[in-house]
Amino acid sequence: MSKIAVIRTGGKQYIVKEGDVLKVEKLLTLKDDLVFDDVLMTAEADGSSVNFGQPQVKTTVDAKVVKQGRAKKVLVVHYKAKVRHHKKYGHRQPFTEIKMEKIN
Repeated sequence: MSKIAVIRTGGKQYIVKEGDVLKVEKLLTLKDDLVFDDVLMTAEADGSSVNFGQPQVKTTVDAKVVKQGRAKKVLVVHYKAKVRHHKKYGHRQPFTEIKMEKIN
């Protein structure tokens, strides 16, 4: 049976299971291996055993950094009618792509 967990990183919560690859807010790390100890919930994939934390569960999730990068450009336009004001600029959000290795 596989396990699932809810982790918190970058101000967001993610449902993960072993083998998942996901993009999270940029993590400042020099290593390739990460350990998430801010785990809010663990459960079996079939729902037979669920463990909620108050606020955290005493378990960890091991992950590996796949790559660091920046997302596609998002154009932001500010426009005010009748006053000839417009401004356009772009933003590329940095991210870290991680692969979940093991839920302990």
